[in-house]
Amino acid sequence: MRLALSWLTVLPIRVDAVDTGAARRAIACAPLVGALLGLAAAGAVQGLSRLGAPALLVGFLTVGGLALATRGMHLDGLADTADGLGCYGPPERALAVMKDGGAGPFAVVALIVVLGGQAAALPAAPWAAVVLALATGRATFVLCCLRGVAPARPDGLGALVAGTQSPLVAAAWWIALAAAGFLVAPWHGPIAVALAGALVLLLVRHTRRRFGGITGDVLGAACETASLVVLAVCSSV
Repeated sequence: MRLALSWLTVLPIRVDAVDTGAARRAIACAPLVGALLGLAAAGAVQGLSRLGAPALLVGFLTVGGLALATRGMHLDGLADTADGLGCYGPPERALAVMKDGGAGPFAVVALIVVLGGQAAALPAAPWAAVVLALATGRATFVLCCLRGVAPARPDGLGALVAGTQSPLVAAAWWIALAAAGFLVAPWHGPIAVALAGALVLLLVRHTRRRFGGITGDVLGAACETASLVVLAVCSSV
């Protein structure tokens, strides 16, 4: 859990030794970190709304706060994955585009759509749905790192965590999230979680075919996409 908090938040938690075992446990704990971030985001939405801020401003300020709280890491992954999937050429070229660090047109469009969608949905979603959305976003890491999923590169975060997660752990988390979704918003909640999981599995399948495996950027893209799906579905309750 300490490693998960160190990786996924700006909290000044020091972790000296990081091996495959620690990485596996950190990925399995990631949904708990998402729930903590969700509580903070839900509190920000409630506080800003009570101050009389316009709904869209509340959404964008909360999204910005989440980006600061996570070092913008998942947004960077979303942008790089969009550019990698959008370029032509062999997997090596796509991976080079992702590693370049620049933001191409696909990255810009992906960020506008995802951040804009999250900002619009946040004020309209029940506070518990915000917690569910961010926990679900981090639960996608478990799906991305299931056994049998190879890393696209021999180094980096993807190489450290790819293939480390048991299907039983993944099933336990997603069943728990679907059950929590039913408590948050009957039918809307479980449907949102199921839809998010299905889209992430499709993303992983596509990136394995396009890149030869997953990278840390793919985890970020999966996280932000799933969070948007849950927020969008639950905001219509």
